[in-house]
Amino acid sequence: MSSQRIDRYLQATGNQQTKAIRLYKTNLRIAQAFHPLLGALEVILRNCINTILTTYFSDHDWIINQKTGFMSDPSLTHIDRRTGRRVTNDFLKSSIEKSESLLRRLRVPVSSSKIIADQAFGFWTDLFEVHHYRLLLGRPIQIFNHLPSGHGRSEVCERLNTIRQFRNRINHNEPVCFNGTFTDFTYVDRVYRAITDIWRWIDPELIQWTKAIDNVRTKIERAQLL
Repeated sequence: MSSQRIDRYLQATGNQQTKAIRLYKTNLRIAQAFHPLLGALEVILRNCINTILTTYFSDHDWIINQKTGFMSDPSLTHIDRRTGRRVTNDFLKSSIEKSESLLRRLRVPVSSSKIIADQAFGFWTDLFEVHHYRLLLGRPIQIFNHLPSGHGRSEVCERLNTIRQFRNRINHNEPVCFNGTFTDFTYVDRVYRAITDIWRWIDPELIQWTKAIDNVRTKIERAQLL
């Protein structure tokens, strides 16, 4: 491992190499424990959203056909006040076009099911950002049948962005066990609670359903004993 990668672990363990390597492995184990939950959450989230939007547009191929619909709405284009340049938020549209291009290169028939499966987690979370959420008249929130009173788009969006950012960190093998220069597991605990919230808000039974693949809390508790 490069010195840049291990230095932070050495600093957190008082320059004790054995403890630093142990902490590094602990970081990996916690990241590993999250992967099944993140995978299940992504599949359930996208399938629920697809069901809602299929009904809303009365179109099983909405994800393809809406490239020229809400994904190309004029409100997604504005003039940047600082640079004076025309800026267009075409993230959703370009994501679908990239998937279509990839499927064609692979000589695989383009279908909505394949396009849906190919979209990144960020595609689905972006539907809860203000710009796209308004264009969809708030339909994405309908997947959360058990949302607490007083909660809405902003609370859902905050949880999803916390999860998405964490997912990106562990996919790039970045540390998740620090607060500054100190070992701290508050961050991973907050992410775990965000995942639990999303499960509960969609369907409380999902928490029970995921118990068999959920050992995150055990990994965190063991790590705190180091």
